[in-house]
Amino acid sequence: MMENAEKIAVQIAEIIGRMEQESGKVPFLVAVDGRCASGKTTLAAKLKRLIACEVVHMDHFFLPPEMRTAKRLETPGENVDHERFLQEVLLPLHRGEEVSFRPFDCKKGDFGEVIRLEKQKICVIEGTYACHGSLREYYNLCIFMDVSPQEQMRRIIVRNGESAAESFRSKWIPLEERYFEVFDIAGMCDYRFAT
Repeated sequence: MMENAEKIAVQIAEIIGRMEQESGKVPFLVAVDGRCASGKTTLAAKLKRLIACEVVHMDHFFLPPEMRTAKRLETPGENVDHERFLQEVLLPLHRGEEVSFRPFDCKKGDFGEVIRLEKQKICVIEGTYACHGSLREYYNLCIFMDVSPQEQMRRIIVRNGESAAESFRSKWIPLEERYFEVFDIAGMCDYRFAT
């Protein structure tokens, strides 16, 4: 386990070096995609602590109930409102503009208060579906976070509880896995971390 942690530390140092070296390409946009409970949010938070950057969470763009049609969910990668994310976050970031969006709160089933981001030099987009085909061309760097199925379920149970874990097992994980497979998300990323 220590060997893997050391490898990840070296890769994070490489990523930070690349972000700093290429920060003249304003804005420098990083996608952190991968399996649920693989450490995407943790990595994004670590990058934010280590380098001056903002973090945007794909969780804020899950589909509202009225958009969760059977047809949409049958299509790989459509379990997120990537259209709204592109228009409200990624395109303004890419143009070097301020960003304004309302996060969707799955627990409340409604949109939250407006989040505003000033113009960013570096921004990390974290969450499954961050590398969706309609979004990936806007990133300077893509990272895939991986985790074994056993460790993934252990973490989900700890984080979300046993009853919620069944929804992940039967619904959310299969949707993610289909997206990863159909679009070879791990293969298109610049870095792959196994946690």
